[in-house]
Amino acid sequence: MNVDGKISHSRRYDMFRVLIVEDEFLYASAIMNELETNDIQCDIAVNASEAMDMVGSKKYHAILLDHKLPDAEGISLITSILGRQPEAVIVVMTAFETIQNAVQSIRLGAEDYLVKRTSVLPIVKKVLEIRNRYKIREKVKGWGDRGSDVLLGNSIAIRDVMEKVRKAALSPTTTVLITGESGVGKEVVAKHLHRLTCGDHGTFVTVDCVAIPSTLVESILFGYEKGAFTGADSTKNGAFGEAGNGTVFLDEIGEMDITLQGKLLRVLESRTYQRVGSVHPVEVKARVIASTNRDLSELVKQGRFRFDLYQRLSAFPINIPPLRERREDIPVLSQHFMDYFCSKLKNENKLLEKNVLDILISYDYPGNVRELRNIIEQAVILAEGESVTIKHLPERLFQERFNPFSDDLFKVQINPDFFPGIDTLETFEKKMILKALEQASGSRTEAARLLGISRHKLLRRMQKYKIISPVNKKRKR
Repeated sequence: MNVDGKISHSRRYDMFRVLIVEDEFLYASAIMNELETNDIQCDIAVNASEAMDMVGSKKYHAILLDHKLPDAEGISLITSILGRQPEAVIVVMTAFETIQNAVQSIRLGAEDYLVKRTSVLPIVKKVLEIRNRYKIREKVKGWGDRGSDVLLGNSIAIRDVMEKVRKAALSPTTTVLITGESGVGKEVVAKHLHRLTCGDHGTFVTVDCVAIPSTLVESILFGYEKGAFTGADSTKNGAFGEAGNGTVFLDEIGEMDITLQGKLLRVLESRTYQRVGSVHPVEVKARVIASTNRDLSELVKQGRFRFDLYQRLSAFPINIPPLRERREDIPVLSQHFMDYFCSKLKNENKLLEKNVLDILISYDYPGNVRELRNIIEQAVILAEGESVTIKHLPERLFQERFNPFSDDLFKVQINPDFFPGIDTLETFEKKMILKALEQASGSRTEAARLLGISRHKLLRRMQKYKIISPVNKKRKR
C-alpha cells in the first residue's frame, strides 16, 4: 500500500535495496550512511547466518559481502545467495588482497572483488554503478508486459500445469494454491489463470506477504473505515475490495502471521470480510490464489501454519516443477525471451548458436525461469552481431558441477610474475592463460586442464583477451 492508501496492482520494488554483510558494524554503518544519502535502502547483517535469513525474506538488488565473517567465509555464501536471489549483484569486500580469493569469488558468480580502504567511497561508487545499470534494465524489462511473462513449454510437466489451470478457470470462486521453487513462474501461472477466468476485465491485485509489515497486512487485505486509526482520514478499500470480481494473489503465503491466518480462513469459508474499524460484513467476489515456495505441510508440523487453512488452500493445488526437471522447455523459453528482448531493445532478431543452447540446457538454474530470462536478457544486450555466442553467457554457466570450489588453478605450476600496483586481476589472468597455453604447447584442452577450468570457459576468456593459441597461429601461416 502506498502513502495515499492505494493498493499496488502488481508488485514493484521502486527503491534500490542493498544488503551489507559486514561484521565491523561501524564500517558497515559508514557505507549505509553514504548509500542512504543517495536514496538507497540498506540492511546490515553482521554474520553469515543473519545474512542468509535476510536473503530468504527480502529482495536485494546488490549485496556487499565481507570475505571474513565470524561464522563463515563470505565467499562460501555466494552460490547459496545466487540460488535464492539470482538477480542480485554480489560484490565481495576484503581487507586482504589476494588473487586466489578474487578469482574464486568471480568464478562463483560475484561481479567484483574490492579491497576495503579507510574511505568507503570506492564501494559506494561501485553500488551507484550497479544501480545505474539496474535502472537501464528496468526501462526495457517490462515485468508486467504479457509479452514477456507467458506460460510456455513442451514438457509433460508444464502441459499438466496448463491443463490444471484450464480446469480451475471453470470454477471462478475456487481457491487455488500454487507451489514451486523461487523463480519457476508462480505469479505468471496466477496471472494466466486470472486471464482465463476474467479475460481483460477483472483486476489482479498482488499482496506480497513477505514485504508487508505484519501491522499493516490486515488493513491492506481488508481496507479500513474513516477514523479506524490515526491517519485514517477516509474509508479505503483493501485488496479484496480493489479486486472486485477479479483475483487476490497472496504471494508467499507461508510467511503470513499465524494470527492473520485465522482471519483469512474465516474470509475463505464465509466469503465475507470486515474493514478495520467496521462491524459490517462485505461480500468477497474475487478468487483467491495463494503461492509459496515453502513446504506448508512441514510448517504445519512446526506449528507455524494453521492446519485448517492449509486444508482450505489445498482444495486445488498446482505445483510447478523446477526448470532443471523439465529441460525440454529451455529451448522454447530461450527463443521466446530472445525474441522479446530483441523487440524490446529494438534490435534485429538474433540467433542462438547451437553450443550456446547446449550450455543453457545443461545448466541447473537455481533461479529457475527467472534466471534463464535474465541470462538471455544479458546476452541480447551484449551481443553486437547477429548471433549470441558463448562469450555472451555468464561465467557461472561454465563451472564444473562436481566441484564448484575447485582450487586446481593454484595447485599447478603456473606462476607468472605479479606486480602489485601494476597488474590487475585481468592482466594477471591473461598471464596465467598465456603461461598455460605455453606449457600445453598450444593445446587448449590441456591448458584448460592445467588451469582447472572447462574448455568452454577457457575459450571464452581467450576471446575476452584476444588470445590466439600457438596452434592457431601455425594454422594461419
